[in-house]
Amino acid sequence: MTIADYLFYAVMGICVVFVGLLLVMLFIKIIMAIPEGKPKNVPGEKTPAEVVAAVAAEDAPKAPGVAGDIKLYDTDPRDAAMIMAIVADELQKPLNELRFISIKEVKE
Repeated sequence: MTIADYLFYAVMGICVVFVGLLLVMLFIKIIMAIPEGKPKNVPGEKTPAEVVAAVAAEDAPKAPGVAGDIKLYDTDPRDAAMIMAIVADELQKPLNELRFISIKEVKE
């Protein structure tokens, strides 16, 4: 075999791979275009996001031992939960007996 034969086979192999990728991409686009069959919103009916927002907005009674809301300033909720747990552990008090008003990250 000559160098020209090797180059021909290499180019043909690359072309086959790209054609295969194009076919997969086309197949995915066709599948994405098929509707999922979910029912459309009926006028007057709330979407799940609206229902969750409405429930959260209601003034539901707080659970026993809940001290209220906390304001987080530049703090991740996960970090705030860790800070509250550490403080409760250091004070040797249950978390529901402590009241945190706000937590702010101090940046230097």
